[in-house]
Amino acid sequence: MNENISQNTNQFKPFYFLSEIIGAKIILRGKKIGKLSDILIKENGKVPVVTHFYVTRSFGNPSLLIPWENIRSMTVKEVAIDIEDLEKYEGSPGEEAVLLKDYILDKKVLDIEDREVEVVYDVKLVIKNNKLYVSDVDLSRYGLLRRMGLTGFANLIYKLADKIKDETISWAYIQPLPTKISSFKGNVKLKILKEKLSEIHPVDLADILEELDPEQRVTIFDKLDTEHASDVLEEIDPSVQRDLVSSLKKEKAALLIDEMTPGQAADVLAALPSAEANIILKLLNEEKAGKIQSILEKQEEKILNFATLNFLKFEPDITVEQARGEYQRIAKGKDVVMYLYVVDSRDELLGVIDIKELLLANDTAMLKDIMTKNIISLKPESTLKEASTMFARYSFRAIPVTNENNKIDGVVLYRDVMNLTHHFLE
Repeated sequence: MNENISQNTNQFKPFYFLSEIIGAKIILRGKKIGKLSDILIKENGKVPVVTHFYVTRSFGNPSLLIPWENIRSMTVKEVAIDIEDLEKYEGSPGEEAVLLKDYILDKKVLDIEDREVEVVYDVKLVIKNNKLYVSDVDLSRYGLLRRMGLTGFANLIYKLADKIKDETISWAYIQPLPTKISSFKGNVKLKILKEKLSEIHPVDLADILEELDPEQRVTIFDKLDTEHASDVLEEIDPSVQRDLVSSLKKEKAALLIDEMTPGQAADVLAALPSAEANIILKLLNEEKAGKIQSILEKQEEKILNFATLNFLKFEPDITVEQARGEYQRIAKGKDVVMYLYVVDSRDELLGVIDIKELLLANDTAMLKDIMTKNIISLKPESTLKEASTMFARYSFRAIPVTNENNKIDGVVLYRDVMNLTHHFLE
């Protein structure tokens, strides 16, 4: 179509998801000329409007910028355009162009109402008055599965429960995290002001800091008051804790540690090299330093002392249907019921099955065919500290303990390690 021909709205759906149309074939007069690489948007009132489709081509042909007005029809597989002269539309996005895929997809964002750090898994676009607008961002795990091409699987898990799977938020409330937040003062588009850092929950701010480079991280951290900084430090990943505390002056680090309970302080200091931890301990009062040191030593206790033998064991050659039938009977009185441990006749651990995987699997499948064979496990000599680190890293609800012969000696529960409070020393 040329610029004087209006679009036929019957050739479009009411809405699209970005993940569905990125990569779609671009069709001109029945022939494929390239693929949709990205979408250019322009801030236009409350929500952005789509201005161009960015089309990349093979065999060294120059890319194209196709105005929205020249899009004739669109499905998730192909986009039909109507232009007379390709050369007229050759070009690449300029430096000021806002590319929707690059600009927002997979980016960490902050909901300025709830202060929740999330990841944008998808973007919703709607057709209205012959224009294409960005209406919402999708933060849901359902959106992630849809983007991976697993919509059917997502529907099965969520049973089409709209309340669960629809976690879209209007574009107006989603603000990308700026790269140079230390000097950022905000404008119409971005509203995460460094003056507002004190209002962000420590857990959310910890997530933000983990995404930044070390220099940005320290710059932001220095803006926090001691109490808030201490709370945030507790929530940061141990590897980031180590780098962050090491970059601070030891006197400031000691002030932050002093705001914590001995148990919390021990968790932070355990992430540091012993020499650095000892310097900080010497800057604390003797009583508190003594309590923290006692907890650090306690973390060397062997994990086998925390393991339970009340877990579910199944043979590898039974079917999913058989395992489901046995589950209710043998799960009674067990401490670990969310995982099935597949073992041979010698109790050697062959694999692990999450209860959700068992429920979703085909009835006739064998357990050995659906089990996870790459097993994360602890050793009998592993320490409480090592178990805590592993739980934090993998987010498992339980971890098996296996010996040198891969025989399962027990299972450690998340709550028995991560919910320890150290109140006996406080």
